[in-house]
Amino acid sequence: MNLRHFAHAAYGIVTTERVGPTILDLCDELLLMPSPSVGNAHLRRFYKTALSNVALRPILHRAGLPQLRDETRFRALQGALRAARDEASPDWRSIGRPLADLLDEFPQPHPKPPSVPASAEPVSLKRVDEILQGCAAHLLGSYRANGFIPAYAAFNFIGDPDVRGRELLVALDGLNARTYKNATLLFNLARVFFLANPHAAALINPPWRGLAEPMWAPAQIRHRAAYYDAFFAEALMDYLDSGLASPGAATSARGAIRRMIEFCLDTSRERVRMPNNGKDFDVITALVPPPHCRMSRFYWKLKSDLGFGLYVPDCDTTACSFSAATRFGAKHPLLDQPLLDFYTAYQLGHQNDHHPATVSINDNIDFDGGVVTWIANLAGEKPFGNDVDPTLNLDVLEVSFRNHERWQIVENPRRLDTLRRIIRFQDRLADTGAFANPRSHIYYLPELYCAYFGRCYEAFRALPEPKRKAIDPAGSFEMIRRQVLAYVQDELLAAEINVFDAALALLALAKLGAEPASFAPALACVDRSFGEGGRRAPFKAYEWNKMKTPTRILVGGPEVTSAFVLSALVHARKRMKK
Repeated sequence: MNLRHFAHAAYGIVTTERVGPTILDLCDELLLMPSPSVGNAHLRRFYKTALSNVALRPILHRAGLPQLRDETRFRALQGALRAARDEASPDWRSIGRPLADLLDEFPQPHPKPPSVPASAEPVSLKRVDEILQGCAAHLLGSYRANGFIPAYAAFNFIGDPDVRGRELLVALDGLNARTYKNATLLFNLARVFFLANPHAAALINPPWRGLAEPMWAPAQIRHRAAYYDAFFAEALMDYLDSGLASPGAATSARGAIRRMIEFCLDTSRERVRMPNNGKDFDVITALVPPPHCRMSRFYWKLKSDLGFGLYVPDCDTTACSFSAATRFGAKHPLLDQPLLDFYTAYQLGHQNDHHPATVSINDNIDFDGGVVTWIANLAGEKPFGNDVDPTLNLDVLEVSFRNHERWQIVENPRRLDTLRRIIRFQDRLADTGAFANPRSHIYYLPELYCAYFGRCYEAFRALPEPKRKAIDPAGSFEMIRRQVLAYVQDELLAAEINVFDAALALLALAKLGAEPASFAPALACVDRSFGEGGRRAPFKAYEWNKMKTPTRILVGGPEVTSAFVLSALVHARKRMKK
């Protein structure tokens, strides 16, 4: 990513002859009409705001699509857009089919970093401590400056390689809110025009080093959510466990952790009903409204205008919030709820008649035993439909292990059965190698699954041996451990990586008991990259998690990178000192 790349791409856009009708030719007459009373207002507003704006319009004006020289295909797409605009209850599969056919003509590969020789550069413990302290200072400084530690979100218009024609139709069917269907339709329509024009694609999606995508986009939305606070709290707990914090830094870290957990358990708390028995249950919502989300008024209005105004609780945010609070020793009545009882009602194949996986774009894996992502609010709303993510299910296991005594999991046959079913779900992922396939994941990369399995494995190993045997009688955890270590050592670290890749690999290796000699490539990358963030941060922002619909939305930030590197170095340091 450099100025020469962007200049070359921009020059190519200006000088390359247009090869067919553009999205503006297709949509302007339908969606920029002067009469706001005609058709679905949100579809028009979304097109005007997200696509036909002053930044994108000049690019899209030059991005033609040769396939639309065929009058039949052009009219079919216009007819689909007209139906999405005008019909009260559109047939979304019929609407999406002409676009799905176009998407399949532009398949995208996942990044394939080139193989590189293993690094032999030694990194001393002194240098590890120096980088670790730099990351901790960045997190604590950010908390002091903002009153929280922010994360950022950015749209990627090039879309996700795993969403092709079939997946588009599944999403249009499975998403519940019409606004999300509209956004998915138009984002993927614009995506075709970018994919068909290499210079336009290069301008909005430049190449990068490694697997995790850097967040270079100029328009990034800063915000706060309980999932992030739980994650940052755990990173600062790792810092305290390292023994490197000065008395003043330790006091600041404990204060920040306590307030972040309060944000999770109190500010972000939301009451819902259990779907199987109608009883009230308190969970954690994905994004609280202003002022708590700390999002600017401009971006909150923009988010609402684009149709992303409603957020509901989710199983992952709830699990991570409970886990961080448990680890910190918080005494909160919310933690006494047997969370596994709630997850049982959202577990596929286990009394889950009301919450199936409707957005099954990763159906290359067997969902049985997996817990779905989204929790219906009191009004019964679930705008995103529902899906199954493997990494989320690791978080469900991890929080259950941390609270096994409080929730009497082994002693309760139903809870134990729920846990074993999730473990069998994970066992199949490892046994088939599907965990290493990006298509298997909704919100994460395979490398993050590996790091989070390390986190889960560490909690599992902390259980008394009789409980480990009761929970995992088949020894699945050891099999998964071997598979994850093999992927990290033989595939991830055998290729070119960036610092985010390195931190995730290091977390997996350290928590899964790999030999410290295997840390060398990851440590060398962290060492080389320290300072890449310039004056404001030790490292740049990278893709931490994402949404594949309505387009590829990346979440991360320089603070996220610092937190992952900090935790990775704390755990690697323990192994190296032993």
